[in-house]
Amino acid sequence: MGNQLHRPEADYLRDGIFELRAGYQGIHYRILYFFSGKAAVVLSHGITKEREVPAKEIDRAIQRREQVKSDFEQYTFQP
Repeated sequence: MGNQLHRPEADYLRDGIFELRAGYQGIHYRILYFFSGKAAVVLSHGITKEREVPAKEIDRAIQRREQVKSDFEQYTFQP
């Protein structure tokens, strides 16, 4: 569903960073991600959380987005 995926499966955090939400045995997992252009979704990293995603984790995803923007080929899988 791309950028049309919403709660409860996904949510927008801030500054172009989204979270993919999953739970298993009472543990809440979050995968932070962002879009790169129109064809790529980049998974930044995953965390477990209790209430809200900590600001430092969103900042980490923003930093990674900037790295990908600066050199997309370096962060792209090449078989």
